[in-house]
Order: sequence, then C-alpha cells, then structure tokens
Amino acid sequence: MRIMGLDYGSVTVGVAISDSLKLTAQGIEVIRRKSETKLRQTLARIEELIKEYEVEEIVLGYPKNMNNTIGERAEKSEEFAEHLRRRTGLNVVLWDERLTTVAAHQVLNAGEVSLKKKMEVVDKLAAVFILQGYLDYLSNKKKLNLTDSL
Repeated sequence: MRIMGLDYGSVTVGVAISDSLKLTAQGIEVIRRKSETKLRQTLARIEELIKEYEVEEIVLGYPKNMNNTIGERAEKSEEFAEHLRRRTGLNVVLWDERLTTVAAHQVLNAGEVSLKKKMEVVDKLAAVFILQGYLDYLSNKKKLNLTDSL
C-alpha cells in the first residue's frame, strides 16, 4: 500500500505517490481543470490513481499563511480534503506546505528548466515535496518510537 501526496491549486492538482516501503515520493502527474469549481473530473482521476497505485492514505498540502493563520487557500484545501474523504473513504492528512512551491521553483531554476517546462511540472514537484516531508515525518516518528522502547 502507498501514500498519495497532492498539491491542490486553483486549477491544477500536483500528484505524487510513495514507493511501497513509504520511503520516497515520486511525481506522477498534474491534473488540470477548467475552473476551480469543476472538481468532478479531478476527483474521478484521483480515484483512478488510488486504485492503480493501491493508495491507503492521502496527504494534502495545507497552505497556511506564514504567520500560521488560515487563509482562503487553506480553507479551500480543507473543503477539498472533505470532498476526498467522502469520495474515497480514505484518511486525508492536511500537511503544512508553506514554501513547497517556492522550493520547487528554486530546484527547477537551479536545473535551468525552461519556463514552459517549469509551468508543466512545478505542481508535481511541489506534491513530491509535500509527500516526502510527510514520509520523513513518519520515518522519524517510527525511529523515535523504537528508541523509546529500548
């Protein structure tokens, strides 16, 4: 079983999937929609990916403001998380994603990726950062629990 990471934007959703050992995140695709309110096809595609990759949990980027408050984008992510829970029946974890898109842009800039290509992959890379952060958290939590039991 795997974990899915999502970077939910106004018209795109970046998708990443963990490996079966839940150690690494790989970018899968960017789902595009015509407008922010058109979610049916987006949710259907996510369901297809859940089945294809045998996903057991979803980690959704939670774009809190830098001062830790909840703004409009975070509220939209909360609503999307609820859609995902109802539609898939899976646990959806909201994961603080502050600066993941900035980090994705920095990586792509360092690699001298063209602007056109950058716009095609930045959301997928942000999803990878979101999921990898969560996987690292789980790994560290597991190590701490093992240390505590010694």
